[in-house]
Amino acid sequence: MGPGCNSRAKRRIFAFLGAAAVAILLSLPAQGEQPARGEKVSALETRTGLASYYARSLHGRETASGETFDRTEMVAAHPSYPLGTHVRVTNRKNGRAVVVRINDRGPTKPSRKEGVIIDLSPAAAARLGMIKDGRSRVKVEVLEWGDDDRQ
Repeated sequence: MGPGCNSRAKRRIFAFLGAAAVAILLSLPAQGEQPARGEKVSALETRTGLASYYARSLHGRETASGETFDRTEMVAAHPSYPLGTHVRVTNRKNGRAVVVRINDRGPTKPSRKEGVIIDLSPAAAARLGMIKDGRSRVKVEVLEWGDDDRQ
């Protein structure tokens, strides 16, 4: 056995150990693992009803969460979901979907009596293709519960 043989054996051992370490690390669950883009996430709760969207005049006003309402953000109002909850809203007419964060309370009681279950920001409503209609039949799926129960 010459000196070249010994270094070749060392390289094989290091390659094997490196591959084993990678395999072990890949088999461990990731901390705070997030689904890959486009991957379907199981819903914790699902409701169907109508969605409406905020009037432009509410831009800049304070929300129930204390945040300033920004009509360009992917946010929504719901009467009972904890603030910070993330939901997927799907327009049942065209199949478009958007994920929004609940940061406000609403819709109003009269709107809820008419079947409106969520108020969306204009940006979210535009992505769903519902600006022209004003209201659309939607499916709302809770993806992650928030931890703020302020009413």
